[in-house]
Order: sequence, then C-alpha cells, then structure tokens
Amino acid sequence: MSTIFLCLCFHIFQVCLIYFVSAPREVAKAVARIIALALDLDADFFDKPEMLGQAIATLRLLHYEGQISDPSKGMYGAGAHSDYGLITLLATDEVAGLQICKDRDAKPQLWEDVAPMKGAFIVNLGDMLERWSNCIFKSTLHRVLGTGRERYSIAFFVEPSHDCLVECLPTCKSDKNPPKFPPIKCETYLSQRYKDTHADLNMYNKQQT
Repeated sequence: MSTIFLCLCFHIFQVCLIYFVSAPREVAKAVARIIALALDLDADFFDKPEMLGQAIATLRLLHYEGQISDPSKGMYGAGAHSDYGLITLLATDEVAGLQICKDRDAKPQLWEDVAPMKGAFIVNLGDMLERWSNCIFKSTLHRVLGTGRERYSIAFFVEPSHDCLVECLPTCKSDKNPPKFPPIKCETYLSQRYKDTHADLNMYNKQQT
C-alpha cells in the first residue's frame, strides 16, 4: 500500500471527523434548548458564551470486540456508569448492546435495551446536568453488553466552558427544595471527576511491592 494512498485515506478520515465534530455540536445546543425549556428557563439560557457558547467537546471512537458478556460473572463490554459531563450524544451502528437503567436505586436494577436507530443520536444526560438541575434531571446509568458481534459507536461528550460556574439553576430551587450541591467551576468539577474515575497507579504499584 503506497504512502500517498495512506496519506489520502488519513486526510479523508480527518475531514470526516472535523465534520462530525461540528455537526453534533449544533445538535447538542438544540438539545440544551429543550432542556432549558423543560426547566422553565429561556430557550437560549445555555447559549451564553461561558456555557455552551464556547462549549468543550470531546469525541471518542469506540470499538467493542465480538465477545459475549455475562453480567453474572462481571463480564461486560462496558460496565455500568453515568457520564460525568453535561450531555453525551451517541451514534451507533446497527448492532445492539447498549442498555440503560432508569432507577439506579432499585434492587435489583432493571436494565432496558436501547435499540439502534439509523440516522439518530442517543442522548445521555450527565452527572453535571443532574447537579446543575438540583437532581430534577437524573444522569443516565448505562452499560454495554457484548452480543458476539463487533460493535462500533461514536460518543460526543459536551461540557460548558471551563470558566462556567455550575450552581443550582434559578428555577430548580425553592425554600422547600434548597440547592443540594455547592457552586463549583466547571474546570474544577471535571478535574475532580477525572481523578475520581482514574486509578492511582502509584497506589497500585505500592500494593504490588
């Protein structure tokens, strides 16, 4: 395979990714306007520059091998978790595997399949939105089960600007329902969550010695 052909393939791939980053960003803003209206805010509330006007967007290309999961043995394509950002847009192929749990506190938890839909994004609400809305919106607990077929998906994580102050929204609090979380800058919040969800390898190495 020639170097020129590889460079051409890479360039086409790069152009496709650039397009895919720009298009979902507008979808995310449209979803945020729906969320704002649901919370009795102005539709453009989240359009401010310090919010989604200068949003942080992270794209992840995900590949799940063709293995079969067994929850009884703790074997998953991706274990149960919620995304710690604002919202996540998910584009998938035609292979099933994604599941959500609507009530994380239920015992036992009830998991429901999310059917792939061609040409559509799946929207996961993140922990930041749960915090921002004072728990009116709950983050989406989800997992992936392997079905024996390879599966591909693209996750587009959207957060507000690093300088955004995440504090209880004005329509989400009252005398009977005061803020459940203190205000925090988006940058500080994301840094804390990142540290919480990534292992300290130094601690692991100490345990091995």
